[in-house]
Amino acid sequence: MLTILGFVMIATFLVLIMTKKMSPIAALVLIPALFCVLVGQGAKLGDYVIEGVGDLAPTAAMLMFAIVYFGVMIDVGLFDPIVRGILRFCKADPMRIVVGTALLASIVSLDGDGSTTFMITVSAMYPLYKRLKMSLVVLTGVAATANGVMNTLPWGGPTARAATALKVDATDIFVPMIPALAVGLLAVFLLSYVLGLRERKRLGTLTLDEVLEPVTEPVTETVLVEAGGGSGKGTARTGSGGGADSSAGGVSYDKGADSKGSDAEEPADDEEFKGLDPNRSTLRPRLYWFNAGLTLVLLTAMIMQLMPIPVLFLLGAALALTVNFPSMKDQRARIAAHADNVLNVSGMVFAAAVFTGVLTGTGMVEHMADWLVGAVPEGMGPHMGIVTGLLSLPLTYFMSNDGFYFGVLPVLAEAGAAHGVSPLEVARASIVGQPLHMSSPLVPAVYVLVGMAKVEFGDHTRFTVKWAVLTSLVVLAAAILFGTI
Repeated sequence: MLTILGFVMIATFLVLIMTKKMSPIAALVLIPALFCVLVGQGAKLGDYVIEGVGDLAPTAAMLMFAIVYFGVMIDVGLFDPIVRGILRFCKADPMRIVVGTALLASIVSLDGDGSTTFMITVSAMYPLYKRLKMSLVVLTGVAATANGVMNTLPWGGPTARAATALKVDATDIFVPMIPALAVGLLAVFLLSYVLGLRERKRLGTLTLDEVLEPVTEPVTETVLVEAGGGSGKGTARTGSGGGADSSAGGVSYDKGADSKGSDAEEPADDEEFKGLDPNRSTLRPRLYWFNAGLTLVLLTAMIMQLMPIPVLFLLGAALALTVNFPSMKDQRARIAAHADNVLNVSGMVFAAAVFTGVLTGTGMVEHMADWLVGAVPEGMGPHMGIVTGLLSLPLTYFMSNDGFYFGVLPVLAEAGAAHGVSPLEVARASIVGQPLHMSSPLVPAVYVLVGMAKVEFGDHTRFTVKWAVLTSLVVLAAAILFGTI
């Protein structure tokens, strides 16, 4: 019964958010609360929620201070050279912009943290997508899938968890998988190319000057639009800037918080394109190398695990604010500028804690995993590597990485060992589902992605899941072809 109710609960949640019948926060809280009552454990709901909140509290703290830190770094201009480099490559061509999104997300993912990747990628690319009226779910879908492939790095989490759970070396898991993961990354670039061609056909192109230059006078732009399945010339709506947001990835470049300590003002009109405003008052060019060095030290300490990540970002945010904005008014203005992102993301994480707390506390996760493992035909025992790879897609989507790698993977490895399949092969197969996992509603970083890109979570899920599944299957097929699995 718990198995059936678990699957029904997850299906209900996904249907409600994808059809936009409920907001993600409401669905994450109310749906598990209802099902907790249905399984007869309503009296324990409070305990389950508190336990879930306790488990996710460090993640919420990390996200809160990471948003403040990288928000400040964006404000002061640390990533402006990267943005300009991407723009020079993109040349205001939608196809190049989507490919550039995949490239940027892949590079930034080397730090092993999904939240960092999404904050930098969205902050750099969001104004460009808005200016060209490109589909924002393409931005979130490509970024999430690229990060999912790169999330398999030994310091990214899944590989380390698999190594710990099965008591094997993380290097022995990751290194043989490099060719298959490289094929998966190529698949992401191919996907971004195809999606970019679709956007180019739908929108046409603008010149680079049109994209970079802020527009203050009402203008009328001519773009290619689809009408009745065909393309034709059409006139875009008249407006000052063609529908671009004045904030880069949710980070407002307002005219307050200048070096003289003035209070922050409201963001400019939503139509004004100022994502790359070279004259914004928050820039700190004299402190560029300090900020670059601080970020490098922070990422290095994170990779080397010198301190817990939440502590690192807390210290980094405090230091970045103090050095770049010595005035208390300026510091308050910068914190206020990023408060919406902090509140949205941390609120979503704590709401997800209700979902995970009920799933785990009621035993639904355990029963679902046991049912899936038990459903594997006896004759598939010698092919447990392939079975693990296939199961990693739904299991890492509907479960946390901790639940899958520490709860389910040892059972799969034991079943494989009974048929002569090595734990290393099972461990390698277990990381195949990460491209899909990064769009799971149980991954806090995905709320950073959709929140900063101003995309509904249901829209992101509906668009991304099919491409993420395809990418995961490509990785699995490549691993089989190369003999890794």
